[in-house]
Amino acid sequence: MDPLISIAITVALSLILSLTAWKVGMLTADGAVAAAIVLLAIGIMGGLDWLLMLVIFAIIGFAVTKVAFGKKKEKGVQEGKSGERGWKNIAGVALAPAIVSAINFAIPGYHDLLAVAYLSTIAVAASDTVASEIGVRDPKAWLITTFKRVTAGTNGGISVTGSLISFAASVAVSVIGWAILFRDLSWLFLIPAVAGMLGNLLDSLFGATIEDRYISKYTNNFMTGLFGGLIAAIMYLQF
Repeated sequence: MDPLISIAITVALSLILSLTAWKVGMLTADGAVAAAIVLLAIGIMGGLDWLLMLVIFAIIGFAVTKVAFGKKKEKGVQEGKSGERGWKNIAGVALAPAIVSAINFAIPGYHDLLAVAYLSTIAVAASDTVASEIGVRDPKAWLITTFKRVTAGTNGGISVTGSLISFAASVAVSVIGWAILFRDLSWLFLIPAVAGMLGNLLDSLFGATIEDRYISKYTNNFMTGLFGGLIAAIMYLQF
């Protein structure tokens, strides 16, 4: 595709999707601005396929946010007032894939490796989001560091439901992403699937140890997203 046409499509999609997300309550106004910037950056530096993967993640995130939202709101564990995300949420989740996109743009010749890393950052985000939004409904939660019972929604808390559904989300995103980015269904999709789950577990570990003490949950999301991308790149180099 002609680069100018690709850029024009990226600009149009970024603006339309961000405005739509704001209108339907997925994003706050500042969240929509941040989303537009991130979508533009990734679409231009990574390509339309990479942009599409971020959009797919956003749709999944919005869908699981609305699952039993009333009950989550009663417990006070919902995101925002109505599940909407602000610019900090966008930065926490999207900064890692944006960095991978920038590296891909700046250093040609490593596209496949960086595509795996990029997909893995998305898998981490999907795994964590699904675990948080659906896993929080499981009343049986344990702190990842001590395995003592804690209240659902506690930072660092893990549950059977959350763990299973988060791994399923990581696998689903990796299968879809691999098909889109590589145009095949190689068993190597397991790399981002595993990296996504490992990143989610690290998120819980940080949540139990340093989140709210030394880092925010947004920094936690960013750090674990980068970890997922890095560990996936290392695994990919072994094959």
